[in-house]
Amino acid sequence: MLLGFILQAQTLYSVMEKKTVALGEPAVYKIRIENLQGKPVALPGKNELLPYHFEEISDSTTTDGETFERVIEFAVFQEGDFEIPAFDVGIGSETSRTVPYRISVINTAQKGDKIHDIKPNQEVALDLANYWSMYKWYVLMALAVIILLILYFVLRKFFRRKIKETASPSNITLRKLEKLRKKGLIEKLNYRAFYIELGDITREFIKLQYHVAADVLLTEDLINQLRDNQTISLENEKVVHEILHRGDLVKFAKAFPTVLQMESDFSAVKTFVKHSIKDLEFEKLRKDV
Repeated sequence: MLLGFILQAQTLYSVMEKKTVALGEPAVYKIRIENLQGKPVALPGKNELLPYHFEEISDSTTTDGETFERVIEFAVFQEGDFEIPAFDVGIGSETSRTVPYRISVINTAQKGDKIHDIKPNQEVALDLANYWSMYKWYVLMALAVIILLILYFVLRKFFRRKIKETASPSNITLRKLEKLRKKGLIEKLNYRAFYIELGDITREFIKLQYHVAADVLLTEDLINQLRDNQTISLENEKVVHEILHRGDLVKFAKAFPTVLQMESDFSAVKTFVKHSIKDLEFEKLRKDV
C-alpha cells in the first residue's frame, strides 16, 4: 500500500509492506518525504507511532536535507485485525496527515500440529575431531598442570641440593672466617680475641665435619681422638694441633704472636677447611675396602 501527497513541492509517502502477517512475523512500516529543501520534519517519537500491543523491533531515521525516511520494523503476537492510525507530519511550517492502515495477524499453526516448547534431544554422531574440538582446552590444561608439577619437583630437588651444598660445614666455616677477617683483629693486634674466635671456629668445624666433640675436649684429647679415628690427614692434624695449642698459650698470656703469625694461622685454617673434604673421601675409601 502506498500513499503520496504533493505539499508545495514536498512529497510524503507512507508504506505498509504487508496487509496480513503471521504471529510474530516481522513487518515494516515506512514514512518517506522527498524534496525537503532543508525543512525540518516533526513526527511522533519512538514507540508512539504504533499501537501499544505492537512490539517494535527497530526504529531508524535517515535524512540528508532533501530526503527523510523513517523505517519501523515490528511484530504482533496477538491474533486479530489491528489499525495503524493516521498521524500528523510537520514539514517546515506545513502539516500533513498520513492515512491509517489495517493489518491482519493470523495463527499459521494447523490443527493437530505437535508443538514442542523445547525441541527433543537429537542423536549426533561425533568423530575424533569433534571430541578434540570440544575437549582440547581441558586436555591442554591438564598437560600444562602435569608439566608444571614435574618442573616443580625437579626444581625443588635441584634447589634443595643447592641449599644443602651451600649449608655444608665447609661453606659455613668459610663464611665465619670471612666475618672474623672483617673484624680487623689482626690489624689491631688483638691476638687474644683473634685466637679465641679462631679456635672456636676450628673446633666447631671439626665437630660438624669429623663428628668429634671438639667443642668440649681439651686440645690434646681432641688431637688424640682425631688420631685414633684416623679421619684426618697428618698434615691437617698438625695444622689443627699447632693453631689450637697456640690459642691456648695466647689465652693464658704465655704467647704473643705477631701479625705475620696470625695471618699465617688464619690462612692455615682456611686451607684446612677447604682441603678437609679429601680426608672424608679417603675415609670413605678406607671403609669401602
